[in-house]
Amino acid sequence: MKRFKRSNKKGPVRAKKATADGIEFRSGLEKHTYLALKDAKLFEKYEEEVFQTLQGFRFPNISFEKQSNGKGDMKDRGQKKVLGIKYTPDFTGKDYIIECKGRANEQFPLRWKLFKFWCTLNNETRTLYKPQNQKDVALMIKLILDGRKQ
Repeated sequence: MKRFKRSNKKGPVRAKKATADGIEFRSGLEKHTYLALKDAKLFEKYEEEVFQTLQGFRFPNISFEKQSNGKGDMKDRGQKKVLGIKYTPDFTGKDYIIECKGRANEQFPLRWKLFKFWCTLNNETRTLYKPQNQKDVALMIKLILDGRKQ
């Protein structure tokens, strides 16, 4: 009788944490980006800037729905405060905002669009970068350095 090996995976995307210079990164790509920024003397901040992309609000209507996880009975969950949405990019500097994304989860594209919309409304002029692998990080470093020469 064949036995199947059980997978320890807990979902579609699970990045492995990594550490460098006492900073714990959420993925190996973030660690690689940090080291590349540091080597190029471009590193400024890691997960320090938080952007409020959507303000919280009070929903005045009736809204019949189940709990967020889809469990429980349908009941009126309206007439409550809805929390705002915050976005924290991985790295920020005077002329860049970087979000490292190896493989995006299903929420990320909507969150990224919302952040771009916020940038448009708030006249955010820093360049956005979204490297997905080490090759993209190398190109991003070159683009940042080239932009600073001008």
